[in-house]
Amino acid sequence: MTEQAENTKRIAKNTLMLYVRMLFSMLVSLYTSRLVLQTLGVEDYGIYNVVGGVVAMFSMISNSLSTSVSRFLTFELGKGNMEGLKRVFSTSLSIQVVLAFIVVILSESLGFWFLNVHMTIPESRLYAASWVFHASVFTFVINLLSVPFSASIVSHERMTAFAYIGIFDVLLRLLIVLFVAYSDLAFDRLIVYALLLVGVVCIMQAIYWSYCVRNFDECRFHLKFDINYWKEMGTFAGWNFIGCSALLLKDQGVNILLNLFIGPVINAARGIANMVNNVLISFSTNFVTALTPQIIKSYAIGDYEYMYSLVERGSRFSYYVLLILALPVLFETEFILTLWLKNYPEHTVNFIRLILIITMCDILSNTLINVQQATGKLKNYQIAVGGMMLMNFPFSYLCLKNGLPPELTLVVAILISLCCLLLRLIFLRTMVGLSIKHYLYKVCMNVLCVTLVAAVIPFFIYVQMVDNVFRFIFICITAFVCSFTSIYFIGCTRNERKYILNFLVRKYF
Repeated sequence: MTEQAENTKRIAKNTLMLYVRMLFSMLVSLYTSRLVLQTLGVEDYGIYNVVGGVVAMFSMISNSLSTSVSRFLTFELGKGNMEGLKRVFSTSLSIQVVLAFIVVILSESLGFWFLNVHMTIPESRLYAASWVFHASVFTFVINLLSVPFSASIVSHERMTAFAYIGIFDVLLRLLIVLFVAYSDLAFDRLIVYALLLVGVVCIMQAIYWSYCVRNFDECRFHLKFDINYWKEMGTFAGWNFIGCSALLLKDQGVNILLNLFIGPVINAARGIANMVNNVLISFSTNFVTALTPQIIKSYAIGDYEYMYSLVERGSRFSYYVLLILALPVLFETEFILTLWLKNYPEHTVNFIRLILIITMCDILSNTLINVQQATGKLKNYQIAVGGMMLMNFPFSYLCLKNGLPPELTLVVAILISLCCLLLRLIFLRTMVGLSIKHYLYKVCMNVLCVTLVAAVIPFFIYVQMVDNVFRFIFICITAFVCSFTSIYFIGCTRNERKYILNFLVRKYF
């Protein structure tokens, strides 16, 4: 078996394990989210989402460094440099400890002041919101210190362990929700829910640390100050900081703006929309997660042709998976919400539909971002792309300031997402020779045609039938059949169709 065939087999196996983890997580999350909303109420649920968003504003630091650590670990693995792996791990952990200290200082001063002075939170719930804030800060610090360990698991492509640990995490969160919902004890459910989640995070990170120390030689901390790696990783993370900051302002920043102009109820609507979106996108991002190490390793050894094929197929197939799941949700949003939650806040339906469209645009960029991270050349790229993403915040502010509907903040995000996709292609043409024309034709035009063809019949059913359970079932079936048919005959190449057909024959006949 050739090396590429081995890599393909590994990607398929890793993707399968990630989907097992994700499917279980999705089923439990759908149940627990309904229970949490009912238990906390719309107002407390909105408070939990927006307060967590304040802390998440500081996570731009850890996100930028997390990407840096994953990139350097995978790069050294691709070259087979064990000594380099050890130095990268120890250096990154040292940096995380310093950053954790800085984040705690900033969060507990500036963040806590912003929460108490500027956030729109009922006075009676400010005490509970403060507890949620402190719990979120502690959770963030624990996750920050765990970045090198989780990055090691992904870099080594140990997705089986990743899946099993993830399933255990979901089970613990389920137990917490059941306790908070059905316990007869007298306590503030919002505070207890936040504190118990802190306990889960501590347990899970202890498991990650233990697994990495036992299985990976590099995951043993040595007090070494490698100035070269410190500078290299710091520079990488510093420029990546721009992109992470822009991404957080696009999401959590706008969430805070919605709270300031409208109130916590709108945050509950956005929180529900994000939850639905996260469930659906996990199906498609799992495929990209499995591809990422191979993309970075192929760049490290100079196999650009293989890298190009991974980028193109990764973009298309991650979009296809999302389309199959998103299409019935886009048509039957109201019915699904009524069936799932019974009662839901105003604007939730429109938020879900618009956020899903944003995600369908963003999903095309995931493999492009992986290539950009692999190159390590971030300065001009992050200034341009990050600068474009940052525009979402002031434009959203202007919309809300002028009394326009909150949905327009998401319309702005869609337009900016498309602009960012084009900018990424322009920069990657220079960085790695990626053909813009080829990508637009093979990926963008491909997925657009697949989407339009797949949506025709479900749309006709949606406008002709009365809103009831029969229309819901009919649309779900036709959307799946139309999506799969459109993907197979329009989206796939001849070789891909042949591979799918042979696989189905071997599997079921």
